[in-house]
Amino acid sequence: DLDDQLHVPNDLRVFALSEALLRGYSVKELHALTRIDNWFLCKLERIIKINKFLETLKNPADLKQMAMRTSKLYGFSDRQIARLIKSDEKSIRKKRKEMGIVPCVKQIDTLAAEFPARTNYLYMTYGGLENDVPQPDLKQGEESGVVVLGCGAYRIGSSCE
Repeated sequence: DLDDQLHVPNDLRVFALSEALLRGYSVKELHALTRIDNWFLCKLERIIKINKFLETLKNPADLKQMAMRTSKLYGFSDRQIARLIKSDEKSIRKKRKEMGIVPCVKQIDTLAAEFPARTNYLYMTYGGLENDVPQPDLKQGEESGVVVLGCGAYRIGSSCE
């Protein structure tokens, strides 16, 4: 039962929350069942609304720049977007790049701005407008690459020091 899955705190409950929102549960109902803060539930609700919107699109041509940018800001992968609009990942990636929607490289300031930070703690985001790290000067037709080594998403308790 979905209500039981929502009531019991565990590492899989976020999937039950998503399913509940897809089924039409309100943030108020979910808060009453889970005691999870409304702020978090509203953030998850916004992701589900974007998910539902993408499902209404019939093909990649219907995916406009604002919808693409919003989807990327909220963490949707090209593969997820493709699946939702019944397209393929390669087509979505091509369209996104043609729209100029690419991630930028940001640097974590591990020194809290007390001193200039020259660390290699970098991450990529669609939530920025410019890179924190200078990009190499390339000649016409050349491409550059970046290798990102890491263990995945940051989690509560993880640290970058």
